[in-house]
Amino acid sequence: MNEVLLKYHRITEALAKEIRSGTRPVGERLPGEHALAERFGVSRTTVRSALAELNEAGLIATRAGEGSYVLFDGRPLDGRLGWAHALADQGIDTRVRTLAVTEEHDERLAARLGLSEALFVCVERTRELLADGAVVSYERSFLPPVPGVRELLSRAPADGESLTDIMLRAGLRSDHGEQRLAGRRIDVREAELLRRRQGDWFLDTRLTSRAADGSLVEHVVSLLDPDHFQVALEFG
Repeated sequence: MNEVLLKYHRITEALAKEIRSGTRPVGERLPGEHALAERFGVSRTTVRSALAELNEAGLIATRAGEGSYVLFDGRPLDGRLGWAHALADQGIDTRVRTLAVTEEHDERLAARLGLSEALFVCVERTRELLADGAVVSYERSFLPPVPGVRELLSRAPADGESLTDIMLRAGLRSDHGEQRLAGRRIDVREAELLRRRQGDWFLDTRLTSRAADGSLVEHVVSLLDPDHFQVALEFG
């Protein structure tokens, strides 16, 4: 193995150890190439090789001109708890911002969900990492207009308030459901909300939760940053 390979493998191993041990918290921006080159006493070319190897290993994600970020490292999130609780349980500090709460009449969505009533309360939110302010998701939750939810039209959830807790107080408790996943490029408005470029690639998930009697609990459409969220399937 030549000297250059030895150098960048040394950097890769050192940074990988810091990421896996939690020394570098989830969502933290890694130092820039210049700072890493100075720390390890190598060229920026060697640093780029090390970062590429970490990216290939799924430990960081690099966006051109923005730097490298520690991933959620494949840790499972229990979606039944709601994103706020699931992320908090993994030690991931996030801030939720409520953008709007509106009454929506959507015949197409009602037909798709097999509902006779086409009226929903739609809660529109973004979620960002406290570590560096990166926006990692944009979510629209379509809820049945039951008491306790309909009031959100006049009193939107406070930033950081758990929508799952509000739903539970309103008697909306999930028993089963289904989730669909696709990938797509974000449009102009979504790019502005997510602080990204139009055309960036995001995970598009559609999660429908139902109560034990089959009634709707929530239909949520989410755009998730693939640099931070992964989807895992288990079988057998």
